[in-house]
Parts: sequence; structure tokens; C-alpha cells
Amino acid sequence: MKRFGLAATLVAALGMTACRTRASEPPIRPVSHVNLPRYMGRWYVIAAIPTRLERDDYDPVEHYWLEPDGSICTVFRFRDGGFASRLRTVHSTATVVAASGGGEWQVHLFALLRLQYLVGWLAPDDSRVIVARDARDYVWLMARSPQVSPRAYAAMVRRVAAMGYDVRKLRKSPQRWPEPQGPRPPDAGTCG
Repeated sequence: MKRFGLAATLVAALGMTACRTRASEPPIRPVSHVNLPRYMGRWYVIAAIPTRLERDDYDPVEHYWLEPDGSICTVFRFRDGGFASRLRTVHSTATVVAASGGGEWQVHLFALLRLQYLVGWLAPDDSRVIVARDARDYVWLMARSPQVSPRAYAAMVRRVAAMGYDVRKLRKSPQRWPEPQGPRPPDAGTCG
């Protein structure tokens, strides 16, 4: 029942924006190639224009695993409202859009939604990424470490602005590691 409640909250948070794009903005061009095996693993959310579900998250982390069938298992985990709050997780599966070079995914969430996932920018060493959507409603700035330098963060924000986002809506994600208590983030797993 708790999982259903979380699913309903996320579906409501995303609302009708799953397929909508802003008419005044051209589509965001994803990167031309993502080395998927290298991309897999742990990504710390540094900042986001968040969904309602994420508005008060702490220690948010996204994890990806490449499944044998080519799909991507995703697990988003966070603490809601504070560093000592209960750990929450959202599981989903993604598929790479054909001929996208790995830069565009469709995320299948709770069998109800298919959400666009664009790798809008990826650092050459795969240390930082910007995940965007043509609707320019949500964006995620993520890194392999829980903190990035002020210079790296400012450069990511400039890239987000160049994509057509209102960067005043960005919220820095509180990150404090190692976590003082509670379950650790998963290092491997399966969707479901």
C-alpha cells in the first residue's frame, strides 16, 4: 500500500506534463552518444527543477543498472524532509529510444507513465550530467560525487539556461555523506 501511495503521488506530481513541450522552444537535442555500461551506477542529484515528490528531498541519488534484455533499471532514493527522515525509493524501468545513441530514454513508471529522459549534456569523463525534458518542466543536474565545485555547478547552470529553462526554479539538493543512519544506497539490484 505504501508503494501505491508513492506511485499515486508521483503520477499526480508529474501530471499532464509527460508528453507536453513548450511551443516557444525547439526540442532539446540530447548528446549523440552515451556509453551505457559506463553511464550505469550511482548519480547524486546536485540540483533540480523538481517534481512535487522531490521538493523537499535530502540525499537524493539515482541508480542505473543495465539489464540483460537491454532495458535500464532505475532506482531513485531520497529522504523526504530531512537528513534523518525515512528513506524512500521509486523503482522504474527505462528503454533507450532507437537510433538515439543512448541520449534519449523512455522511462516506464508504475506501468502508467512513459516519461522522456534526455541526456542533455554529459561531461567527457562521465562525471556530471544534465537530464532534461523537452517540456522544460523538470531538469536534474547530477554528478558521480555528492558535491561539485562552484565553478562546475555554475557551468551546469549556464547549460541549463541555454536549454531554455528558467534557472531561478533550480533547487540545490542537500547532500550529506556518508549518511549518519539508515539503509545505504543499493549498489546493485533489479527493478521491481
